[in-house]
Amino acid sequence: MSQQVLKLGIPKGSLQKATFDLFQKAGFNVSGYERSYFPRIDDVEIELIMLRAQEMSRYVADGVLDAGFTGYDWVMENGSDVHEVCELLYSKATSKPARWVLAVPNEGDITKPEDLEGGIVATELVNATSKYFEQKGINVKVEFSWGATEVKARLVNAIVELTETGSSIRANNLRIIDEILTSTTRFIANKQSWEDDFKRKKIENISILLNAAIDAKTKVGMKMNVPKDKLDTVLALLPAEKSPTVSQLADNEFVAIEIIIEDKIERQLIPELKRAGASGIITYPLNKVIH
Repeated sequence: MSQQVLKLGIPKGSLQKATFDLFQKAGFNVSGYERSYFPRIDDVEIELIMLRAQEMSRYVADGVLDAGFTGYDWVMENGSDVHEVCELLYSKATSKPARWVLAVPNEGDITKPEDLEGGIVATELVNATSKYFEQKGINVKVEFSWGATEVKARLVNAIVELTETGSSIRANNLRIIDEILTSTTRFIANKQSWEDDFKRKKIENISILLNAAIDAKTKVGMKMNVPKDKLDTVLALLPAEKSPTVSQLADNEFVAIEIIIEDKIERQLIPELKRAGASGIITYPLNKVIH
């Protein structure tokens, strides 16, 4: 009997490193992606293939791949009929959604999309941009751009470009006049593959592990010892929605508390806990948090 295999597409390019880092944190060992379009993974039931995010949804929709990772923007641009498994809130620079924005030169007199009537807009996201202007009833010519789109803002009337922080737009002395589309990474599956019991379970397993690794990125584990007579005071300082584990220590006068918290409150919380009577406070990074 031949081994069943899930063909899984990994985005080559800007999302590549972030995706493999996430797989590593989720417990998978991936190697060879620096030299090959077919990286090795320590799971004989998964075959990895690297493709550009722009093409991924087409190959998944056509069944060349069972599942893959790509941006919501490219699923929309390609009009691909796929099953969305989940949204994965990670990206190349931040965990914020990437934005496709309509931008014009600072020195120009264009202040709103309507000012572009009869003009030319350059972008890599041609279909979605064309649809945006059609819905607004603005007549423009949308041209495909082969990259370095910011440079073309002064050759045409406007550009539609992808940005996370807006720093590249500002660096090129451009200003944003509207937002076309917001996009995050999506885990997508071929619809027939999703109906296959083996493949569906495999896809769901990957989804659970990757989401657990993403959740762990913004959280830390915390342990501390607390005198019993200070327990209520300490518990009152901890996030109300969390239920900590409280354990009896060998010393009957003390208990141990363990909790998972958002890393952004750790710095503020530790001094308060110490003043409230907690001791032996330690924090530690987490690999996966499964809800």
